[in-house]
Amino acid sequence: MANDKVQQVNDAEFDTLISSDQPTLVDFWAPWCGPCKAIGPVIEDLAEEYTGKVTIAKMNVDDNPVTPGKFGIRAIPTLILFKSGEVVDQITGAVGKAQLIDLINKAI
Repeated sequence: MANDKVQQVNDAEFDTLISSDQPTLVDFWAPWCGPCKAIGPVIEDLAEEYTGKVTIAKMNVDDNPVTPGKFGIRAIPTLILFKSGEVVDQITGAVGKAQLIDLINKAI
């Protein structure tokens, strides 16, 4: 589901990942989630397009319950944009590529 430009992140690595000055977009998803599968190719495209500018990561909410709970995630897919450890913005649902580009541009 992910290419080599999309990082897989777990609860233990999460805080280190988002503390970077480079913006980080995290896709909270699960393998059984239809909308998560639908948005997957868009996430991969964005990872290619923003290489070196934005870190793109995915977190499986079934395998990593701590972090989604910390951010109050109740629906997936939820995408949260971080910069220097702080939440810049977030989107829930299988949104289009243009909406995700608008989200990313808030942090670069």
